[in-house]
Amino acid sequence: MSKFLKLALSGAIMVGFGSPVMAEKLGLGRAALPEEIAAWNKDVRPDGTGLPVGSGNVADGEEIFADKCAACHGDFAEGVGNWPKLAGGFDTLNRQDPVKTVGSYWPHLSTTFDYIDRSMPFGDAQSLTTDEVYAIVAYILFSNDLVEDDFVLSNENLAGFEMPNRDGFFVDNRDDTEYAQFSQPACMENCKEDVKITMHATVLDVTPGDPSDGTGAPPGAAGEGGKAAPETAAKVTAETPAPTPETAAADPELVAAGEKVFKKCAACHKVGEGAQNSIGPALNGIIDHPAGALEGFNYSTAMTAAGAGGLVWDAASLDQYLIKPRDLVKGTKMTFAGLKDEGDRAAVIAYLSTFAK
Repeated sequence: MSKFLKLALSGAIMVGFGSPVMAEKLGLGRAALPEEIAAWNKDVRPDGTGLPVGSGNVADGEEIFADKCAACHGDFAEGVGNWPKLAGGFDTLNRQDPVKTVGSYWPHLSTTFDYIDRSMPFGDAQSLTTDEVYAIVAYILFSNDLVEDDFVLSNENLAGFEMPNRDGFFVDNRDDTEYAQFSQPACMENCKEDVKITMHATVLDVTPGDPSDGTGAPPGAAGEGGKAAPETAAKVTAETPAPTPETAAADPELVAAGEKVFKKCAACHKVGEGAQNSIGPALNGIIDHPAGALEGFNYSTAMTAAGAGGLVWDAASLDQYLIKPRDLVKGTKMTFAGLKDEGDRAAVIAYLSTFAK
């Protein structure tokens, strides 16, 4: 059988399988079934359309929030580090730096339910039951002083709940006010006399570092792309005050305290039996391990360079890093602002020292 005939027959078979549906296009696939569409069609409208049947109260929501959400958003929805605040911020929307929380900014409670139901918890989306979502939303309302502690939220009363900023939005009129400015023919040559780099996206390795502003070596100093040489990583001196892992781990109370503080890290880092890399690398065996060297994790160029330059995660370097990560390793991907309390840092280091490789 010729090669051409084989190809013709295989094409005919493929078209034959798909021909009952969509034959007018590629002849492949079929129309989605109603139940398949329903499984993905999770949107909820301000008028309550799309809300699943269920309910949840503030008390249950507090427990679920502490277990599922507090690592990023704080026990009282006050936010942790760079993770967003969900409560507070009232009377700040007229400022240049408003605090946009569920209570102060979001106009419809349905948006809160829809977002949590669709996307949370971070890294484990759609693992919550319907009643758990209602309970979490109820607790967020309570954290914003919008309901009492005995409040029960359900599909019957969610759409009727009026948020404080429900009237704070206006219809997008950019087609009238801005479109004309941005619809002119694009300039393709000689558009600017002098082009300068004004900022450095070193975290993304988009622009090279500049020693004059502390972002690393000049272009070409460390090979292709001008990436910072290992020696640009901040140094940890022998004088850095920090507990040794042996001393810290010997104190069960310090380890227990570290387990609590580690909740601020748990959204990105996993420890314990079977821990796998997540948003950040798994931290089993981190003590005395070279920086940026865990197999299978995609570190930033800066972190890899720091490890190649001799940075090892002993107690002293971990303590220094946890104060403010980007002060020790400029260009690290880690967005955590740091632990300012020396006791919290010592506790976390003690806790991490209990996990072997």
